[in-house]
Amino acid sequence: MPTADEFYTSAQRDLQARFGTAKLADTVVAAIVRDEIEDPHVPFIESRDFFFLSTVSADGEPTVSYKGGPVGIVKVLDPHTLVFPSYDGNGMFKSMGNIKAAAKVGLLFIDMETPNRIRVQGTASLSEDDPELARYPGANMLVRVDVTSCFLNCARYIHKHKRISASPYVPDDKGAQPHPSWKRIDMVQDSLPEDARARTAAEGGTITMDDYAEKLMAGES
Repeated sequence: MPTADEFYTSAQRDLQARFGTAKLADTVVAAIVRDEIEDPHVPFIESRDFFFLSTVSADGEPTVSYKGGPVGIVKVLDPHTLVFPSYDGNGMFKSMGNIKAAAKVGLLFIDMETPNRIRVQGTASLSEDDPELARYPGANMLVRVDVTSCFLNCARYIHKHKRISASPYVPDDKGAQPHPSWKRIDMVQDSLPEDARARTAAEGGTITMDDYAEKLMAGES
């Protein structure tokens, strides 16, 4: 279990002193922060079909990404290790590139119906041939996270939302998924792989950026 001085930075300590919360902050660390994923947290993490992933570039520039997939998108292999897939995206590889360069990650698992949430922090690595990649048909890489801290987070400010349906773009058990509308935009065709351009033609041809914006507003991504 990390100590409070190990867990907090000097800037965080300065603000705790400024607002008189240092004692409370120390108590919170002792009560809930662990350097591993404890058994009660595993079912919650593995029941999620999305999470938020925070990464930083080699220059310290942060980004946060929503990661969606099947229920169980994150698998806890042991108290100190979890894995999750990298699926086809827009080709930017912002999160994965940051992991390759800087490795530090934060994961937020959240249930907006109960509500509830758990935070995990750790050091991540990428692999294209990890045996666990077979869990995720359609994934291009697997991310392994060496967990450094895991803790419950107060849920009082989570607005309750009801889940309606899963995304149709989650790869099926053979790795297949629908062709996304953005890959039909005329201005991106020359940048797409040949198989993606062929799918655009098969799906009815190209659309304009305005057409795509209309689809987004209508919930047709």
